[in-house]
Amino acid sequence: MARILVVDDAEMIRVFFSTLLAQQGHEVVTAGDGVEAVDLFRKQPADLVFMDIFMPRQEGLATITELLKIRPSLPIVAMSAGSSFTDLETLSWAKDFGARKVITKPLDVDEVLESITSLLGAARR
Repeated sequence: MARILVVDDAEMIRVFFSTLLAQQGHEVVTAGDGVEAVDLFRKQPADLVFMDIFMPRQEGLATITELLKIRPSLPIVAMSAGSSFTDLETLSWAKDFGARKVITKPLDVDEVLESITSLLGAARR
């Protein structure tokens, strides 16, 4: 299966992904912010990244940029709460920064799994 990096400052989200994706047979690596994510990615490259947008130390848009400098073809899914115009607008910016897909929180299990299937399938073709 795939190695998936999950970047989110909320521990609950990291645990959700770790549990769900491990049940699907994936290896999951987690980071609490963008600085940690880039460091982990350099040490243990991932096949796919789920990236929160609003985090301490280094937010998601800057982290997307850094990760794509390391591996331009890296599939990234940007995530944020969809409760305000600003969050939704920022998710559209994430696509401009190179995210292949955006999803809103609260997370939908089917949408998360579909993201993995579609992005990893496209990357392998």
